Order: sequence, then structure tokens, then C-alpha cells
Amino acid sequence: MSTKVESAKVKMDGPLRSRSLTDLALVRLWNDRLSMLAIGIIVLLTVASITAPLITGALGVDPNTTDASKSKYLPLFSEGHLLGTDNLGRDHLARLLYAGQVSLFIGFMSAFLALVIGVTLGIITGYYGGIIDDLMNWIITTLNAIPGLVLLIVISAVFRPDANSLILVIVFLTWTVTTRLVRGETLAIRSREFIVGAKAIGASDLRIMQVHILPNVFSLTIVTLARNIGIVMLIEAALSFLGLGVQPPTATWGNMLSKSREFIGKAPHLMILPGLLITIVVLCLYIIGDGLRDAFDPTAQE
Repeated sequence: MSTKVESAKVKMDGPLRSRSLTDLALVRLWNDRLSMLAIGIIVLLTVASITAPLITGALGVDPNTTDASKSKYLPLFSEGHLLGTDNLGRDHLARLLYAGQVSLFIGFMSAFLALVIGVTLGIITGYYGGIIDDLMNWIITTLNAIPGLVLLIVISAVFRPDANSLILVIVFLTWTVTTRLVRGETLAIRSREFIVGAKAIGASDLRIMQVHILPNVFSLTIVTLARNIGIVMLIEAALSFLGLGVQPPTATWGNMLSKSREFIGKAPHLMILPGLLITIVVLCLYIIGDGLRDAFDPTAQE
């Protein structure tokens, strides 16, 4: 009887003992109610923006239909226009949904591309060191010596970028932060026993970087990604507020915020709502970043 009980305990305890750090991190994140709420809000806003054609079609509104003679500056909860209308009589809810597509696309795509470049270069320079590391440090130091926002403003003023070119400009100016973080982590990992052991059995450099180093910097990169999305969205909003971001008629939350300044007295909701959406998204992303950092902390208790 005691043998059966002991074997049952082994079966029950076995999966718990064999759980990976990633499994434990996901459990901690799931139990973090604030982070899960933030993730839910981001998912909700993203899905709403992606399905904007379906939502606006069901409501019978269009983001580009104008009626300045009869329907401009309608307040919130007006008949047929849930969030009112702008100075040209366009439905504000429809424009916010379509603008969210562009703003979120710029934020997610810029941060993702910067992360891919930063992680790749960070692992390579940290693993090999030597002249490759010196050259990369020189490039990063040179780029960081130039005020990023000033350079971004100059480039935007000269080229008047659309969404795609703005992503490339932001990536060019933001990959260095991730590269430095990953490089430092790789320098600490490359001399550890499991890396030395992998080299001893003949593993290639590419396999070592893919199989042994990349998983060990994963937690750092995922936290960096969450925070960088918020930073990029603030950059886009700041450029649009200065009139140097994505240009109308393409709507973003940033240029909607900028264009509505002159109507603040007549229709304050035109400025408040896009600003509120930017604030909510950036705040949620920072909360998610903090939650991920705590979840992947190996010293955290279950």
C-alpha cells in the first residue's frame, strides 16, 4: 500500500519538478492580475483596430465620409455617431479605429524589427568579441552621440515619411539599445560551463548561439520588446504632434491629436480621445514589461 502511495506522489510531483523556467514564468504572469488586465486591454484594442471595417460597417459609419454643413463637431453619444464627429463631419469612432491600425502597426513592427536586429548583432558581437565587438561598439557609440530625437525630426522634416518609411527610420535609431543589452548578457553567458561543454563536443558557433545563448537572453528580449513598443508609439505621436509624422489623409492617433488642437474649444473630445488611447496603450505596455520582468526573474518564488 505504501509503495502505491509513493508511486502516486512521484507521478504527481514529477511534472511539477520538470517544469521549465518558461512554464514557471507563464504561471507567474497568469497570476499577475494587473499584467493580465493590461494584456487584455492591448489585445482588445488591437482586435478592434484590425476589425475596424467590420465594426464600422455594422454601425453604418465611414471614416472618410464628410458632411461639414450638417454634422461637424457633434458631441459624444450623438445619434448615429457614438463618439461624435470632427470638423469635417467624419465619424470620430471610425477614424479612431482606422488610426489605431496605423499607430499600432508602426509601434509593433518598429519594435519587432529593432529587436531582431539588436538581438542578432548583440549575440554575434558578444560571442565573438575582439575586433567585431570593437567595431560594433564604435558604431553604437557614434550613433548614440547624435541626439536621436533631433535626428529623427530632421529626417522627418526632409523626407515627410509615410508609415513604412517612418518604421525604417525609427528602427535605424532604436536598435542600438537592444544590441548593447544583449551583448552584455552574451558576454556573461559565453564563458559558462554549458557553452564550454558545447564547444568541447564540437557544436558549431551558429548552433551554440541559437540553442544555448538565444534562449538565455529570451526573457531580456521579451521585456525589451514590450517597453520598446510603447516608446515607439510615443515617438510617432510626438512627431505627428509636431507635424512631422505620418501625413494626412492617413490617420494615426498622433496626427489626430495634433490636428484637433485648434478645435479644443468647440469639440474637446477630438483631442481627448486619441490622447487617452495613446496613454492607455503606453501605460499597459509598461505594465506588461514590468510583469514579464518579474515573471522571468529566476529568483522569484512560485
